[in-house]
Amino acid sequence: MLYESTREKKNVLGAMEAIKQGISPDGGLFVPQTIPAVLIKDLASLVRADYRERAKFILNLYLTDFKKEDINNSVQAAYNEKSFQSPDIAPLEPLADNLHTLELWHGPTAAFKDMALQLLPHLMTRAIINTNEDKEIVILTATSGDTGKAALEGFKDVEGTRIMVFYPAKGVSNMQRLQMITQEGENVKVMGVEGNFDDTQSGVKSIFASDINKQLEDKGFRLSSANSINWGRLVPQIVYYFSAWLDLLKTGAITESQSFNVVVPTGNFGNILAAYYAKAMGLPIGRLICASNDNSILTDFINTGVYDTNRRFYTTTSPSMDILISSNLERLLYELYDRDDKKVLSLMQELATTGKYSIDGEALKRLQALMYGGYANMDQAGLAIRETFREYDYLLDTHTAVGKSVYDEYRKETGDDLATILVSTASPYKFPAYVLDALEIRPDSEDELDHLEILKKVTGKAIPGPLKGLASKPIKHKGVCEIKDMEGQVLSFLEQGLGENE
Repeated sequence: MLYESTREKKNVLGAMEAIKQGISPDGGLFVPQTIPAVLIKDLASLVRADYRERAKFILNLYLTDFKKEDINNSVQAAYNEKSFQSPDIAPLEPLADNLHTLELWHGPTAAFKDMALQLLPHLMTRAIINTNEDKEIVILTATSGDTGKAALEGFKDVEGTRIMVFYPAKGVSNMQRLQMITQEGENVKVMGVEGNFDDTQSGVKSIFASDINKQLEDKGFRLSSANSINWGRLVPQIVYYFSAWLDLLKTGAITESQSFNVVVPTGNFGNILAAYYAKAMGLPIGRLICASNDNSILTDFINTGVYDTNRRFYTTTSPSMDILISSNLERLLYELYDRDDKKVLSLMQELATTGKYSIDGEALKRLQALMYGGYANMDQAGLAIRETFREYDYLLDTHTAVGKSVYDEYRKETGDDLATILVSTASPYKFPAYVLDALEIRPDSEDELDHLEILKKVTGKAIPGPLKGLASKPIKHKGVCEIKDMEGQVLSFLEQGLGENE
């Protein structure tokens, strides 16, 4: 299977090269030239299979220039008992009538990004070897909180790579910040940025589009990305929607003839886009319910067709969703406009110059038939945490709570009682202060590490292993820079020898 750019479809690469590059030279995102169709009968053998076997099946459909042995070995290395605390990898938990949570946070960083970023380094390594790559791959990533730590953990000490992560210095939770600035590894660098996530993400994108690429190539480096703009980040996310459906079948919650809905709390749009691809492949998903926080730009876009970043930016209790520029939306636009690369290029240029664009006509009709857009503010998300714990003894994090609140409104508005999967994107222990506040518990200590133990005592829920030892880890990355200095920080990192980047 080949991959083409959303902004210039003549730019075509195989899967290995697309994963190594991350983003097309024209600024577009790589998408598969065809979306593979899967028949329900072809999935019958996977109902009793484990997550690894399910992943191999889906990945082999998309990554056709990888050897099956390479995919098998990569999957086995990524999804193992050492890295994931649940043997099911992505367990499906019944919550209420017809509602199940898909827990994607049992990996090494306690967030859903592990589902892809434990696999991507193995795919990247195989691609480097199989294409005789003679340059060192430099992973350059912006994070709103969770991608950064997951990418750092995945690429830590991976031969032939270096990774540098930028995060908004005041735009992540303290727990997320601690996870990143204590990161170990000879080939890693973490840098805070004075600005919000959109500023940080724009800074990274500008580096990809600048003349620095030629300078780096001359010095033996090649830039790539671990954000979901990289197809190698996105394709593993398709897997867990198939796995969740197979688990619904296995438990008898639905039959093969029944559809199900999916609720996804999202900011950068990659997680719900993966569900779109699963649906396009033939998975019987009914409605894609897109849940936003106070930064409700995606909700407004779905309901009106207008995407306008010229608005107030909110810093919320669900920081990984504090985003106004949803990069992966470009891939959906490409599909809504029947893969018209010139139209997508025009919309992206309009966004860059005016901060907004709009769609209408058939494209808007398709979008609204596909997705329901809703949002929950911080008070509503807090209420969802409190009510869900009291009613079901189930603890939501602040992002999943946004999804639960939006789903409740969707049910009231539509009466739709299809079986539904609520994508749970992070452990509540990633955001203990916010969760305690939602439970109306006011601890004396302001130390978020103390909040872990308080939350455990109050709820009886176990603290994820990856978060237990943070207090004793030394801080290794203290730097903070302005947006204009990001490119210089990259050059400085690459001029250093490995192991000199503390």
